[in-house]
Amino acid sequence: MNNLFPIFLKLEELHTLIVGGGNVGLEKLEAVLRNSPKAKITLIAPEIKDEIKELAQTHNLTLIFEKYDSKYLDSIDIVIAGTDDKAVNQQIQQDCKAKKILVNIADTPDLCDFYLSSVVVKDDLKIAISTNGKSPTFAKRFREVLEEILPDTLHETLDNLQSIRNKLKGDFQEKVQKLNEITKVMRGE
Repeated sequence: MNNLFPIFLKLEELHTLIVGGGNVGLEKLEAVLRNSPKAKITLIAPEIKDEIKELAQTHNLTLIFEKYDSKYLDSIDIVIAGTDDKAVNQQIQQDCKAKKILVNIADTPDLCDFYLSSVVVKDDLKIAISTNGKSPTFAKRFREVLEEILPDTLHETLDNLQSIRNKLKGDFQEKVQKLNEITKVMRGE
């Protein structure tokens, strides 16, 4: 049973640390920026790929060309580690636990407080997919299926529903009932 609690974070209001400047670090950085392009990110690694350096020129991304040290956890809210050194990854996890900072250690579910999900984005609609860490490949394929079948006109529907919601009168329960009536068509009723 998947007991994970889904959550959407406002990363532009938090400070994210990514440890690792290779392919995995780049993959995690791109995932963060795809979903939160204004996120404040610090990336630390002794060597950093050119693609990451290029992203630093157009995003709120600070690069530190050094080995990981726990001193870099000061003022950090969330950590994503993608190094190829298991000992460093374990140290990062231990340091984060001690400071009560949520951490994701790439490809090591047992050391993670959270997983990075596969995400479907259609304008304002965002759907996160989790396989409870069992198969990121399945989540990726399922994302592709959803992206294919969801119409490109969803933004119009969401804008209309927001407009209706803003105009509704009554208490919370009355508003919910009215919106449920309006959206029943999605279930073919």
